[in-house]
Amino acid sequence: MACHTRDLSEAVVLPRNTRRSLPMSLLRAREAVMLNFRPMLARHDVTEQQWRVLRVLGENSPLDATEVAERASILAPSLTRIIKALEDRSLITRGKFEDDGRRVQLAIAPAGMTMIEELAPERRAIYREIERKYGPEELEKLLDMLEALIKSQE
Repeated sequence: MACHTRDLSEAVVLPRNTRRSLPMSLLRAREAVMLNFRPMLARHDVTEQQWRVLRVLGENSPLDATEVAERASILAPSLTRIIKALEDRSLITRGKFEDDGRRVQLAIAPAGMTMIEELAPERRAIYREIERKYGPEELEKLLDMLEALIKSQE
């Protein structure tokens, strides 16, 4: 039986356990942050995914559905269900683009903007508490590092 040796300089060094795995650490960090926001969203009967769509459309509206899915990090099949739920609650509007009737145009509705504005004080309080615990400089550094990681993968 032949023994194959491999140059260790070419070996990929994997974390010894999931506590130091980048994907697992990012998931745990997301969960830690979302624990702060979930009660607020639950009180307003909005899912995390619905909230992301509302926030995206609150920042830029109208947008193509594909752009909303990308910016909100939601898969297209899930977005279809979310659009219906938000439209049924009159939080967003759905239409077609004049230049291309095949593309779905989504826009924040007045009720959706009102919800975003109503939740703003509570959101700010949650962010202040995260900053208090983690430190404003560290939070900014973390956001910069995450943005750099995202851009490095594009």
